Amino acid sequence: MIPGGTLTTLHSFDRTNDGAMPEGGLFEGTDGNFYGTTFEGGGLCPSQGGCGTIFSLSVGLGPFLETEPASGRIGAPVNILGTSLTDATRVTFNGIATTFTVVSPSFIRTTVPTGATSGTVKVLTPGGPLVSNGPFRVKN
Repeated sequence: MIPGGTLTTLHSFDRTNDGAMPEGGLFEGTDGNFYGTTFEGGGLCPSQGGCGTIFSLSVGLGPFLETEPASGRIGAPVNILGTSLTDATRVTFNGIATTFTVVSPSFIRTTVPTGATSGTVKVLTPGGPLVSNGPFRVKN
């Protein structure tokens, strides 16, 4: 739906190339794209109707971070999930810097720093800053 309330088709599946009968919900990846599956279709499967597909849909949303967990006490471990994190130079919890380890291009391991308060988590990368999709809540 667009903001005015009108239903708009973003994509029509063609069965052979990109599947048919979307099934299950969409989820948003940290790269800003939506992902989902189809029950049928896809040209590489010999069974009748195809084997289904995994698809992505871009609507122009930017990348973001997700923290696991979404809350914790000072010193608690936190995993940060995102996109293109390999060359991260700084991680902050509501402006307070913390030490961190880049585990993979999509995963940083860190802890809640002393002095942190509830708010956004930010990672600085050469491509620009990435911000959490919701506030991290610092527990007392």
